[in-house]
Amino acid sequence: MMQAAEYLGWDVTELKPVLRDMLKAIDIDSSGTLTQQEWIQGGLNNIPLLVLLGLKVNKLYGQHVWRLKNFNRPTYCFVCQNMMLGLRKQGLSCNCEFINDNLFYLIHEHIFNIDCSVHDWISADCESNKCEICHKKIKMLTGKSCAWCHRMVSIFPVKDTNPLLVFVNPKSGGKQGKRVLRKFQYLLNPRQVYNLDNGGPNPGLQFFQNLHKCRVLVCGGDGTVGWILDAIDKADMAIRPPVAILPLGTGNDLARCLHWGGGYEGSDLTEIIKQIEKSILVKMDRWSLHVIPADTADEGDPVPNDIINNYFSLGVDASIAHQFHVMREKNPQKFNSRARNKLWYFQLATSETISASCRNLKECLTIECCGVPVELSRLALEGIAVLNIPSMHGGSNLWGETKSAEKLKKRQEVTVDPDALEMCSQDMNDKLLEVVGLESVVEMGQIYTGLKSKAHHLVQAAHITIRTYKTLPMQIDGEPWMQPPCTSPPLPHAEYCDYSVMISNIHTPDFIISS
Repeated sequence: MMQAAEYLGWDVTELKPVLRDMLKAIDIDSSGTLTQQEWIQGGLNNIPLLVLLGLKVNKLYGQHVWRLKNFNRPTYCFVCQNMMLGLRKQGLSCNCEFINDNLFYLIHEHIFNIDCSVHDWISADCESNKCEICHKKIKMLTGKSCAWCHRMVSIFPVKDTNPLLVFVNPKSGGKQGKRVLRKFQYLLNPRQVYNLDNGGPNPGLQFFQNLHKCRVLVCGGDGTVGWILDAIDKADMAIRPPVAILPLGTGNDLARCLHWGGGYEGSDLTEIIKQIEKSILVKMDRWSLHVIPADTADEGDPVPNDIINNYFSLGVDASIAHQFHVMREKNPQKFNSRARNKLWYFQLATSETISASCRNLKECLTIECCGVPVELSRLALEGIAVLNIPSMHGGSNLWGETKSAEKLKKRQEVTVDPDALEMCSQDMNDKLLEVVGLESVVEMGQIYTGLKSKAHHLVQAAHITIRTYKTLPMQIDGEPWMQPPCTSPPLPHAEYCDYSVMISNIHTPDFIISS
């Protein structure tokens, strides 16, 4: 390594003593030579050497994750308590820097500590904090703080609690996903928190597969939630865990229905963890979508998913979603915040209002539910939506509200009578889907703002078949694609598949609706 550095013309004056100390540290028997076993053991435990070589250091069982960091102000080592010296003031910093939002665990490059006992006491900049025992103000570098248990004297397992498995999509919500990931890595054991960019959800599900009582928190949008639910279906888990949502996406319709809000606004994550423990469990139907094109040679875009969790739609709203998706794929840097994404949706909706690319939709498709054809000729529609939950387009209730007394009546397999549909309620656990018609983008805006109570009720049924005669934009849970005509049997259809247990942020059992 030194010869290569000198050959490249690098100044190795400061590097030589650091490497010498590293080699002495991994020379266990102090023989002056390193055996293969010593190299292996040293490579696994000498964190500065791993960082220097650029190797990835994973945070396991409360270990530190070291990274090289330069400091532009006087900084002290938390082990030897000496000031970082040198022109660059370079040292190692751990990811537990989020202690109290301004606390770093910093050490010299030649000092490391990965032995995690009951407590990991560190001297820290506690100037803005008070002692947990005497409640007096702590002065700089005179207080001790445990890096892992949040200054508690000891940790006792709490009875009747459920381990929490957290999945974070760092791409959701602009930079918000990355901040949430780091905060959860501090609040929880790092083996409970998984970055979906690193291997997806399977590593976390495999690690928790033998636990009979655990809960899952998904930090992301509706697409991320669907991804995790599919992974849970495929994982060999003893019991499928209930799922809560921290909404980081744009629409967050499922999170709204489960009362987790329309978007995370930076509230205390500790309180959210407590809410998950207290919240009730509800069942949510999931539906299988089968799409068979008329011409197998014209496959069109791939269908993003074959399971409907929230909704399926075609026509005007899917056209807007598809345009948004194409633009985001070409220029991802323009779609880095929830507010900016909504502005793009508004601009595309305005363009769609003028172009009306999906007018006369009734001439392009037919709908059949449980063998009963649905009449579309009396309406001038530009969109069709198949609903499983009472939220779409970022908070619009397209089906509308019905009297609570009607929710207790026995459900029919199919209802097409207009008067009867007005009395049919919507429930995510009734094994029924609701189909509504959308006249235009303007009507969608009216429903969203509350100027109109609902869209046109078409049918409520347990099995829906749609035949299309031209290429149309479609979307499933916010994931759009262009679908060629589907006219030959077997017809494309949606049917009941299974249910998932979700966590609703309601602390009273009165929310559960019997079906």
